[in-house]
Amino acid sequence: MIGTMNEMSLHAALKEFFYEPGDIVEGKVGNYVIDVIQDNRLVEIQTGNFSGIRDKLTDLLHEHSVHLVYPVPVERYIVKVAPETGELLGRRKSPKKGTVYDVFSELVHIPTVLQEENFSLEVVMVVEEQLRCFDGKGSWRRRGVSIIDRRLVKVVERVKFGEPSDFVNLIPDKLSDPFSNKELAQAAKMPVTQARRMTYTLRKAKLLKITDKRGNELLHSRSF
Repeated sequence: MIGTMNEMSLHAALKEFFYEPGDIVEGKVGNYVIDVIQDNRLVEIQTGNFSGIRDKLTDLLHEHSVHLVYPVPVERYIVKVAPETGELLGRRKSPKKGTVYDVFSELVHIPTVLQEENFSLEVVMVVEEQLRCFDGKGSWRRRGVSIIDRRLVKVVERVKFGEPSDFVNLIPDKLSDPFSNKELAQAAKMPVTQARRMTYTLRKAKLLKITDKRGNELLHSRSF
C-alpha cells in the first residue's frame, strides 16, 4: 500500500498513520501526486521545506481541501551506522527538543496560505530516530555525515489548526497587546529568531499588525 521510493521511513510511516480504509495512497489529482486522498480532503505530508510545495498548495487549494501534515521531533535519537555494512555503531539521545513553534520556520515560506478557507494544518509531535552515516557526502555542518533515514518511533501529540485564529491562539494568553518579539520569545520560551518568524508569518497572513514601536523594537497586536 505505502510507496517508499525516494522517501524516508518517517514520511512513509505518517502516510500509513493517516491512511483509512477506502483512501487512495499516492493518487493523482491533476498534475500532482497526493500522499493520501480522502473523501473530503487531500492529505499532504511534508517533512522538509515548505517552499518546495508552495505552488502545489496554491493550485490545489482552488478546488480542494488540503490538510498539510508536518512532523516535529520532541525527542530524537541519533543512530550511527557503518557506511559499508550498515552495522549499528551507537545510539544516543539528542539534547534538542522540538516544540509546536518550530513549524513557523517553514510557514514563513507560505504565510498567505493560512487564510485560505480550504487549508488546514496538523503538527504531529513525534519521537524519531535519525540514522547517520559518515560517508563523506553529507553537509559540511555535520562534517560530511549523511542523514540516511528518519524513522518514526511514536506519535506523542497532534496539534491541529483548522481556522486562522488557531494560529493566533499560540500566542500565550498572558501576553497582552502590543508586544515585542522579545516579549513573545520570553512568554513562549523560544528563541527570539523563532519569535520573529512567527510574527512575520502572522503579519503576512493578516493575523497580526504592527501598532507601535519601542526604540528599535516593533510592537504587534492581534488583528481580532
